Amino acid sequence: MTELTLETEGDKHVVVKRRFSAPPEAVYRAHTEAEIMQKWLFGPDGWTMPVCISEARPGGRLRCEWSDGKGGGFYLTGEYIELVPFSRIVHVERMHLPDPTPDNHVETTFTPDGDGTLLTMRMTLPDAEARTAMLATGMEEGMEASYARLEAML
Repeated sequence: MTELTLETEGDKHVVVKRRFSAPPEAVYRAHTEAEIMQKWLFGPDGWTMPVCISEARPGGRLRCEWSDGKGGGFYLTGEYIELVPFSRIVHVERMHLPDPTPDNHVETTFTPDGDGTLLTMRMTLPDAEARTAMLATGMEEGMEASYARLEAML
């Protein structure tokens, strides 16, 4: 697996998986260190992330702001709940589009896989309606564009 896979579970879960040709430490750092996140986590070409705050510790805040370069954009806010260096991140996030979406509880694991890492992200939404709305944003394509960029960096 080199490209992202996305599956739904039950009424309110989304599971994303992707393999990277880099060790768990590098992939984990790319998900927690703001200066690295700004280099890859901005979706399709033409978008940027001018603001990224990542206080990667339990209770720390997360804020990412995206711009399409044409006056459009959105942002994400969240809080870290648990971090196990190089293997697991648990956080809560909400998108502001401009109104905030319901909380998305996200557990991301970084599992050694041969000479690389299998990333598994399990998202839990409050209900089927919130999940349907999230999937309708085109997030799958934006995530893969970002992850392809990250793979090239690692």
